[in-house]
Amino acid sequence: MATEPHPMDERGGPPRAPAPAYEPAHGRGALRRVARVGRRVGSSLERVDEAAMARALGWFSIGLGLAQLLAPRALGRAIGVGERPGLIRMLGLRELANGIGLLVAKRRGPWAWARVGGDMMDMALLGAAARADGASSAEDTSAGNRRRIAVAGVAVIGVTALDIYAAQKLHRTEAARAPAAMEVRRSVTVNALPEKLYSFWRDFENLPRFMKHLESVSVAGGNISHWVAKAPAGTSVEWDAEIVEEQPGRRLAWRTLPDSELFHEGSVEFQPAPGGRGTIVRVDMRYRPPGGRIGARLARFAGEEPDLQVYEDLRRFKQLIETGEIASTQGQSAGRRSVIGRMSLGGRLS
Repeated sequence: MATEPHPMDERGGPPRAPAPAYEPAHGRGALRRVARVGRRVGSSLERVDEAAMARALGWFSIGLGLAQLLAPRALGRAIGVGERPGLIRMLGLRELANGIGLLVAKRRGPWAWARVGGDMMDMALLGAAARADGASSAEDTSAGNRRRIAVAGVAVIGVTALDIYAAQKLHRTEAARAPAAMEVRRSVTVNALPEKLYSFWRDFENLPRFMKHLESVSVAGGNISHWVAKAPAGTSVEWDAEIVEEQPGRRLAWRTLPDSELFHEGSVEFQPAPGGRGTIVRVDMRYRPPGGRIGARLARFAGEEPDLQVYEDLRRFKQLIETGEIASTQGQSAGRRSVIGRMSLGGRLS
């Protein structure tokens, strides 16, 4: 029995199965998948300075934008979307704006997020080109375009992951350094060895003994501690903090956890004083009062100067270490309330 000959295509060979068209991911699911890639990429970039990363992305945006403006047709052909000079030039203007923003703006986080938005637009453009190419009757041209679109899609996904990581890192850094954050630096010399002072401070349960606003501090496990502080009208406020740096006998640094309702970070250093005259204790803290700039101005207007309050807490620390007790002001007119770690007018952590 004769068999039916295998159908042949125009080139004389058996027909090839159509190559799968590049389809970019869409919607929130795509963002989550790209974000996961970004976190993996970010783990290898953790030590890269965010300012250097922003500059690199800025110059990359400017270079890409110039290419899109000066050679839109060639670039369109290279990535498989065809000759669309008007659209490519508009994308080039977007890249130039983002690049300049990343290089010169004081707050670079929003410009990094603008790059993420642009990346999603680029993926949508590649998806539209892939669908249009799939409907084309020119098999050779379609296959070549699909390959170019696929390569461009992989590149865009990689760049998007990097942009998401950079935007998140810039956002965290800029939030920590926001203008509303108040900085306090104070020091005091205590007649004791650095190791003794470090051990006393490292036991956070000792802190309420000289920080009058604190009700209690308890270790929650590992480097995490739970803090309870006095607040207005007899209420209290609670938060969790973590130790981010620990050099026994020398330095201790901490900060609130990311999901805390308030922001605070600080460090304390213990340096031997010249001539063996005790230890210089240096406190460096940054915090943001509730209400932002308005809250900070109200605190100063009410006479609650944080710098002076930190000094008073350190003075009590010195008295407690050197004499075993803190001089009482009972029966005297009330002085200013301690605000070391305080985050509000009523007494939150500074």
